[in-house]
Amino acid sequence: MLRNNKLSLTSSHWGTYRVETENGVVKTLHGFEEDADVSPIGSGIVDVLDAPSRIKAPMIRKSWLESGPGSNNHLRGVEPFVEVTWQQAEKLVAEELSRVKTKFGNEAIFGGSYGWSSAGRFHHAQSQLHRFLKCIGGYTRSVGTYSFAAAEVIVPHVLGDFWALLLETTSWRSVIDQGQLVVAFGGMPWRNGQINAGGIGRHVQQEHMIEARDAGIEFVNVGPVRTDVDDSLNALWLAIRPGTDSAMLIAIAKTLLDEQLADNDFIQRYTVGIDEFQKYLNGVDDGIIKDADWASAICAIPSQQISELARRMSVNRTMISVSWSLTRQHHGEHAFWAAITVAAMLGQIGLPGGGIAFGYSTTNGIGGHNTKVPGASLPQGQNRITSFIPVARISDMLLHPGAPFEFNGGLYEYPDIHLVYWAGGNPFHHHQDLNKMLEAWQKPDTIVLNDWCWNSTARHSDIVLPCTTTLERNDIAISPRDPYVIDMQQAINPIASSRNDYDIFSGIAAEMGIEEKFTEGRDEQQWIESIYEATVARAKDKGIDMPGYAEFKKSGWFKAEPPIEPVVMLKAFRDDPIANPLATPSGKIEIHSAVVAGFKYQDCPGHATWMEPLEWLGGDTSSFPLHLISSQPKTKLHSQLDHGSHCRAAKINQREPIMLNPLDAKARSLDDGDIVRVFNQRGACLAGVIVDDQVMPGVVQMSTGAWYDPLDSAEPGSLCKHGNPNMLTPDFGTSRLAQGPIAHTCLVEVEPYPDPDPVPQVTAYDPPVILRQDDQI
Repeated sequence: MLRNNKLSLTSSHWGTYRVETENGVVKTLHGFEEDADVSPIGSGIVDVLDAPSRIKAPMIRKSWLESGPGSNNHLRGVEPFVEVTWQQAEKLVAEELSRVKTKFGNEAIFGGSYGWSSAGRFHHAQSQLHRFLKCIGGYTRSVGTYSFAAAEVIVPHVLGDFWALLLETTSWRSVIDQGQLVVAFGGMPWRNGQINAGGIGRHVQQEHMIEARDAGIEFVNVGPVRTDVDDSLNALWLAIRPGTDSAMLIAIAKTLLDEQLADNDFIQRYTVGIDEFQKYLNGVDDGIIKDADWASAICAIPSQQISELARRMSVNRTMISVSWSLTRQHHGEHAFWAAITVAAMLGQIGLPGGGIAFGYSTTNGIGGHNTKVPGASLPQGQNRITSFIPVARISDMLLHPGAPFEFNGGLYEYPDIHLVYWAGGNPFHHHQDLNKMLEAWQKPDTIVLNDWCWNSTARHSDIVLPCTTTLERNDIAISPRDPYVIDMQQAINPIASSRNDYDIFSGIAAEMGIEEKFTEGRDEQQWIESIYEATVARAKDKGIDMPGYAEFKKSGWFKAEPPIEPVVMLKAFRDDPIANPLATPSGKIEIHSAVVAGFKYQDCPGHATWMEPLEWLGGDTSSFPLHLISSQPKTKLHSQLDHGSHCRAAKINQREPIMLNPLDAKARSLDDGDIVRVFNQRGACLAGVIVDDQVMPGVVQMSTGAWYDPLDSAEPGSLCKHGNPNMLTPDFGTSRLAQGPIAHTCLVEVEPYPDPDPVPQVTAYDPPVILRQDDQI
């Protein structure tokens, strides 16, 4: 039931808000009373809920509707859509799924559907899609994340787990109480701390860092962008050449050994493989000694500063924080492995305030002094199809069916995909080398999408089904990295004929004769209540006393009490490594992994290693001398709400900003506000210039998330006039081990947009041409 003219409660990946409505229309979003650092991102949804960019009815691409699956696939993103009824759309999707299942098997359906979608345990888009596809026999899935795919594979080989440790990151409270030095490789940007997957009750990253500064904690920012650690923290900035963090960490390890600063007792008791790693440091096989002088030539940091940092880390209680971004580069496995190795050599893993942390402020929940609520999810059942791909290999899968690929010690084969079903994500945002992906996107017979706005993926689909936003449905927000549980209350009626994903899949399931199997006879409210009650039972097992559902609905939210003692990652292992071994073959920290070495991957040896990245190999970098850092945006989450007012206000003449050092800007005769063409051998996009010495010379910084907007959608290779940096980034795996994305291994050039050519208007937010069925008669 709607709360007319009252403040409803909702939650999102960027925060919890009170929603003010008037006569069934959202007027504004107010910050949650528990949150003193409310993100402004939320306000961006108000003006686009019922904007021209909203998808208001089921749509079918014209050629697909007229001639069937596989018709004129090269016109995806070019030709008009035809509006149809829900009954027609459900029938068409059901028939196409049945055709592909019967003719090619369920393996030919790709349902990986990567993306953050929206907060909410029941209306989580991928959960709904995966449950539905499992009900019809299964699908080809994807594994891993674009955020830190390389870490998801390598860290379990070194520490026995990754996800569990991510949830047990040493809390800021422990660092504040016991720490002395925080060394942040890749920074700790507050902009990322606005976000937390699944919802946020209270933003804490900025508060914790300021409290740490006031407690006397010192900070070092090792990264190419000064502002990736806020100026208020007075951090020492070591401007490192992008992609060389592993080389610097390896040289720190060499310094610790050479100067007898390593904790040998810890190494002997808690680790294996130091002898093999030491041979590498000393150049036994390659003749190269990996000392500070060696690293300096690679990293562009003076050798004295590298050595001095090693000494400083050894005499202080030191926390090494490694940003998730470090994994998104060629050989990205090795930055995390090298950081763990250095932390182990310092002997501080498992101690309060010291050790290793996987990315403070990469999201709001990392390092929070929180009791995590063990939230239940929508049951999804079993997937009977075993085929999969590493998440970032989608273009390779579509372009090369039947081709082999390696992953984490195994040899697999790309399936032959005939139907792609996406819900809750935008691959035209998060995938690399969009020109390559555009070619791959023409291969499937059919692409089906559930979405609420005409983003790039919607415009390049065949069947588009309009779904609701969180403000148009009920749900419950629970995040594994946040102590709050939020009753998400429907604030307005669904816009036009949009439906929630559950109702969309229920309708298709009815057409396929499996409605009861999919719904179990439950409606939205019954599912939400069952998820809450299952969460209450799980919480009770963890000693968390949650209220009954009626009481929860009355209050609107619940917060778990914080733990008595600060969280210290791997404390139990340090206290007793025999009783609490790691889930590695040795039960210890594996500085050298015999398992990884046994895979015999030339691009991922058995210990932390420096290897030149793809863009440097063979080559002449003079044509593209600038290293592009495509970081997470400040004004949106990925590409979500790129069309909202808050994000649009930060653009420069409608374009995504690009930051250049004054030296690089001067060499190209560029000033603030200029529109430039950013290009390399893969593609090009436009951007608006910001000149600032906060980025080191030779590096340009440009956020991701601008909706792909080609100058000529019918022309392959056309530049993006809006500023999507994935026109430029390479689509290549981190290594044969993890096959993660390498967006940060990217070289470009920047030049003024040709004058007197007029700068083209951005049309990314305009809907495609939409025809009525009567127009087709």
